[in-house]
Amino acid sequence: MQQTETARPAVPPSGLSPSRAGDFLTCPLLYRLRVIDKLPEPPSPAATKGTLVHAVLERLFDHPAAERTPERALALLRPQWERLLGERPELGELFPPAPDSPAADTGIGTGIGTETIGEQLARWLAEAEKLLGQWFRLEDPTRLEPVERELYVETVLDSGLKLRGYIDRVDVAPTGEVRLVDYKTGRAPSRDFEGKAMFQMKFYALVVWRWKGVIPKRLQLVYLGGGGDVVSYDPDEADLRSVERKLLALWETISRAVASGEFPATRNRLCDWCDHQASCPEFGGTPPPYPLPILPLPVVPAARTVEDPTGDARMSTMSKES
Repeated sequence: MQQTETARPAVPPSGLSPSRAGDFLTCPLLYRLRVIDKLPEPPSPAATKGTLVHAVLERLFDHPAAERTPERALALLRPQWERLLGERPELGELFPPAPDSPAADTGIGTGIGTETIGEQLARWLAEAEKLLGQWFRLEDPTRLEPVERELYVETVLDSGLKLRGYIDRVDVAPTGEVRLVDYKTGRAPSRDFEGKAMFQMKFYALVVWRWKGVIPKRLQLVYLGGGGDVVSYDPDEADLRSVERKLLALWETISRAVASGEFPATRNRLCDWCDHQASCPEFGGTPPPYPLPILPLPVVPAARTVEDPTGDARMSTMSKES
């Protein structure tokens, strides 16, 4: 990876999403490389498979309830893959031709070659089909009418901290209770890690509460990997106030790191899958020169000890307009 020889000005981060908060808690250097240095990351088969499955589940609800069948979901798989390829041509690199094998037409209009007429792609799509089949065993889409899918949510706390993210699905019961749902293509975590997994949903619940004034009745994670599982949690105001305090403390820690340029690398179980080992001292690499921040971060709460926020109704509609 080619690195610049001099530091460059940079616009500092403007807020937090669940993913970026998780990055900093996992490894501050990873947060820096993604958010401040903005180093590119190649597409991965696993992450792209998750994106594809999410797209199919989103589009499935375009159809009338009676047509939301496993067969319909499978019929959507290749068209959604075509759409993703059209939007991100670099995804074609996931399935290169086999050595000494002529590129074969996959039949999806892109000319991507794999050995034996798309063997790699076919196997990957079969894995996505399995995840979709698992979802139908966990939920019945003929009985669901989401009010929102892939909903972008954003709010600015009184402190000035901006929180943002995308919610996979928002359900509203006839009685008005709100349920936030997120699909996960991995397997469900052990009980020891359920709190960290639910942090993302509590984050979204806090955003919805501060944005709409409604505390979601239920937070639900639908795991499609392994044997499949559904993990639910019912938050209350005390939960969300606690998450808010912890996020403010986390943002203060990020603010100090941005000001000092000190983002230590932290070895963890995800290091083997990290794309930035060449820039990580833990693997003999060197980070790029630190870009000079030219603006202060938008909020500096009162000093406090940072905590890991992962440790721990009425709405007739959800609108993308605040």
